[in-house]
Amino acid sequence: MTAQIPFDNSYARLPERFFARIAPTPVRAPRLIRLNRPLALQLGLDPEWLASTEGVEMLAGNRVPDAAEAIATAYAGHQFGGFVPQLGDGRAILLGEVIDQSGVRRDIQLKGPGPTPFSRRGDGRAAMGPVLREYVVSETMAALGIPTTRALAAVATGEKVIREEILPGAVLTRVASSHIRVGTFEFFARRGDVEGVRVLADHVIARHYPDAAHAEKPFLALLQAVINAQAELIAQWLLVGFIHGVMNTDNMSVAGETIDYGPCAFMDEYDPAAVWSAIDRQGRYAYGNQPAIAQWNLTRLAECLLPLLSNDTELAVQEAEEALSAFPPTFEKAYQAGLRRKLGLLTEHEADAALGRDLLSAMAANRADFTLTFRRLSGAESDAEKDGAVRSLFADPSAFDEWAVRWRERLALESTDAAARRNMMRAVNPAYIPRNHRVEAVIRAAVDRDDFGPFEELLTVLSQPFEDQPAFAHYAGPPEEQERVRQTFCGT
Repeated sequence: MTAQIPFDNSYARLPERFFARIAPTPVRAPRLIRLNRPLALQLGLDPEWLASTEGVEMLAGNRVPDAAEAIATAYAGHQFGGFVPQLGDGRAILLGEVIDQSGVRRDIQLKGPGPTPFSRRGDGRAAMGPVLREYVVSETMAALGIPTTRALAAVATGEKVIREEILPGAVLTRVASSHIRVGTFEFFARRGDVEGVRVLADHVIARHYPDAAHAEKPFLALLQAVINAQAELIAQWLLVGFIHGVMNTDNMSVAGETIDYGPCAFMDEYDPAAVWSAIDRQGRYAYGNQPAIAQWNLTRLAECLLPLLSNDTELAVQEAEEALSAFPPTFEKAYQAGLRRKLGLLTEHEADAALGRDLLSAMAANRADFTLTFRRLSGAESDAEKDGAVRSLFADPSAFDEWAVRWRERLALESTDAAARRNMMRAVNPAYIPRNHRVEAVIRAAVDRDDFGPFEELLTVLSQPFEDQPAFAHYAGPPEEQERVRQTFCGT
């Protein structure tokens, strides 16, 4: 007998033009790769049942729970700057929503469960590699404390998918605060469906930003809240060296969560111009471009909301522009505060921004590893004798030496004791990230040998990214030259 999942599906109660009702397409031989048991418990779900034959059938799309209302949501989007009027869930089906143990409404969605009306001649399936990548990277982001969708489970389908080659198929069960995107608003706005935009905005306010409902201008308050959430999110990305890869408007969540882990990557050597996506040939979504692209995307959201802001178009544009003008200072404040913490600074001084900027410039010029530089600073902040571990990361170690003199002069102005400062730095400078060569090695082991041991071990390491783990110390190191991964791929 199927366990009852207490779905309460608010999105499925919206007008029918918001989605298509579609059941997953069953697969031949579903097999559980991994279940995220702590997340299952957080969602109020029984992990033992989810790992059972019936549970795995649900996670694969072979069985739809009684209270589920399987839908594929409609959305549009700007992809690499060009507008596509209809995208939608082409390889994802939302089973429904649950209220988790913290009282937060969460979507449960299957990625790769077969074709939908939005598949655009695609098969609606997912290859195993992208499923494992999203599982690893999204769970790392959660462990780093960065707002993100989560991975509840990965299931092998026992079927093949055809991409550039024939690959094993898989289904990811993704959990999100919602799957509503900037592109969802664009879907209705570009059709002139102002009522659709209004209904969607009311839904987002009720679900994500209830305080906006009590504002004098609720829809303006909604826009401001999304801008603030995204500014802080992008700052967090940059502080850990994360590159999303495809920051299209259909890949930007209005809930302020990181969503859609396709050709994403964490930098090894620091390079603000780093591009990892194989399809981003012009560098539109390079690491250093991400704040500007986020503001560009938010401008598209503001355009959708203009009819709701005021009947006076000129006034609506003025209010939207004022709201958007808050993005750069909000981002900069969050980024600089985070960078100060990474450098062991609790107080704010006028020259701090230049201090951080100069370190990053020296790192870029000397091909210093982003993660290791900051992690090793956490051990050298009160002991210049440990500088060797940091300076060895620089092609010209003297570049670090010159900067370190200024850094220690600045640290001397702090009243925090050395032990507390070291602990603070270690709590924001991870020892471990999902380095690209490690993720690719995990994928190759699973795809080529059906070996998920490396996948499990990598997840174990990354579940505690800020903790030293002597048994897994080799996971902290950068790739050897022959191990370097130059590009990542979407996997669709």
